[in-house]
Amino acid sequence: MSQHMCVSSQKLPANILKSIPEIQSINLERNSIKSIHPQAFSGARRLMVLNLYGNQINKLPLKGFRDLVNLRFLMLGQNQISTINPEMLVGLRNLSDLDMPVNSITALPDNCFKPLVSLKVLDLALNRIQKLSPKSFEGLRELMFLNLDNNSLKTIPRGVFRPLVSLQTLVLDNNLLGTPSASMLEGLSALKELYLRNNEIQKLPRNFFKHTLGLTQLALSGNRLVALDGTSHVAGAPLAALRDVFLQDNPWRCNCGVASLVRWISQSTARSSTLGVLRCAAPPALQGKPFQSLVADNLKCKQGRPWNTLLYIYTLVKRVHSSVTCSTTTLDTSSICLNCFNSYIKSVCETYFDVTPRGLFS
Repeated sequence: MSQHMCVSSQKLPANILKSIPEIQSINLERNSIKSIHPQAFSGARRLMVLNLYGNQINKLPLKGFRDLVNLRFLMLGQNQISTINPEMLVGLRNLSDLDMPVNSITALPDNCFKPLVSLKVLDLALNRIQKLSPKSFEGLRELMFLNLDNNSLKTIPRGVFRPLVSLQTLVLDNNLLGTPSASMLEGLSALKELYLRNNEIQKLPRNFFKHTLGLTQLALSGNRLVALDGTSHVAGAPLAALRDVFLQDNPWRCNCGVASLVRWISQSTARSSTLGVLRCAAPPALQGKPFQSLVADNLKCKQGRPWNTLLYIYTLVKRVHSSVTCSTTTLDTSSICLNCFNSYIKSVCETYFDVTPRGLFS
């Protein structure tokens, strides 16, 4: 039979479990604990559950859990922990569930979870994480659930999720993510559920889902999406297993950019929650119109030379230079900025302007 223990103290001293080495579960929840001695859990090799939820811990001791070789569940939520590194997690090779929501973590350095080779669940929701390092999740090959909800992430480093070959659920809701890179989901071949709600995403790159062949649930509501290719992003072969789609609360521009999505929604057997709630934000003639009333074949985009729909900005400096290098920035689907600043242009012939728009879209 498991032994249980409840302690109240602002500081956990060394060897607090020395007299009960057989203990398997200890509950220290909401005891106003502020610090932990590095040898507080010395000798507790049979401990399987450690609950430190709701205390005032701001730092984990280095190698403080090294004797907890059989620990399965570690609850550290609702504390004041601001940093994490691999030395704090030494010894936890059998840990399966690490809960650290509602703390003050701002960054995840390289290899910070590497000792946790058996980890299945990692909950880091409601922290202040602004930065992931390229190797933040190195070693977590068994991880199945990763929760980064309600943080301050703006970008995702290339390949950061690559080690997570067993991951089935990835939660990135309520961050500040812009347009993701095409390689963001690289390595996530086992992913089933992807949550990207309430971010700043304006578009998805082509082939974004090519690494997630078995995705069954996709949540993109509450972003800034104006268009989505239903053929390549939703109904294409990479998402043949898709069952649930959440796309509401986006400023959809109802033209050819959503035609394939409208067609997919009307034909799909997926349990789409968006059919009755998706509405057009533009153009003015269709504003507020529900998607279910649209006819995909009637959604058109203006064709032909884009002089009337594109804004070209040329910054010219009247000095001679042998070569010119200009960069282009797509502001949205109807505007482009061409920046030739400090290119020492003396003159521009009419042919140059005539050819440029065509070249920009080739």
